[in-house]
Amino acid sequence: MFDFSGRTLLLTGANGGISRAIARTFFDLGANCVLTDLDAEGVAAFARDLDPSGVRAVGVGHDAASPQEADAALGMLAARFGRLDFLVTSAGLYREMPVAQMSDAHWRSGVAVNLDGVFYTCRAAIPHFADGAAIVNVASMAGHRGSVGHADYAAAKGAVLTFSRTLAMELAPRVRVNAVSPGLIDTPMVSGLMAGSGAALLASTPLKRLGTPQEIARVVAFLCSDWASFVTGETVHVNGGLYIAS
Repeated sequence: MFDFSGRTLLLTGANGGISRAIARTFFDLGANCVLTDLDAEGVAAFARDLDPSGVRAVGVGHDAASPQEADAALGMLAARFGRLDFLVTSAGLYREMPVAQMSDAHWRSGVAVNLDGVFYTCRAAIPHFADGAAIVNVASMAGHRGSVGHADYAAAKGAVLTFSRTLAMELAPRVRVNAVSPGLIDTPMVSGLMAGSGAALLASTPLKRLGTPQEIARVVAFLCSDWASFVTGETVHVNGGLYIAS
């Protein structure tokens, strides 16, 4: 549907379930893909699987909580592909811990990955964007509603939403910035949640099922495409209606 040939994607957290679907979608649409993840070996292996030639896809280690590593990833992208057309920030840290028992270190590490990492990567990317580039920050339904046992994650994702709207104003008209808020997606990240309360959550979802990583990837691709050329500062919910029904 879309032709991303000659354009370059930077995707953080690229070894996750949703992220792998995003990478495959963009690669299949013709994009060059720079894939980063804390798991350097895992993301490098994924890039080789995606593109055995190594011409259009590369996987590199990247701690999202490090501003220096964000700068290094963008420098490598510029040296290899020359320009950045699409930035998708998908690195995330999701753990269970009630606020009453949450340590300072737990809180800070969650915010460092889920919020600071988005800021560091977007800031490092700004000098490298081509005209007409697009950012999509992967937020979460938790950023709108909160999430019991995941206060650090929910707070950070809520901040990502307002950061995205601010960045949309600052980078316009040259770069568009949007966000997606996935709900319950069939990945290992939600397996614990589904084991505990999955039946009730699916009963509350109008479409009565989990979403698939590919369904998130397609929305991200649309937001990066020329079909969304007049869309900026928006958040697209992809949750089968759970957000409005509960």
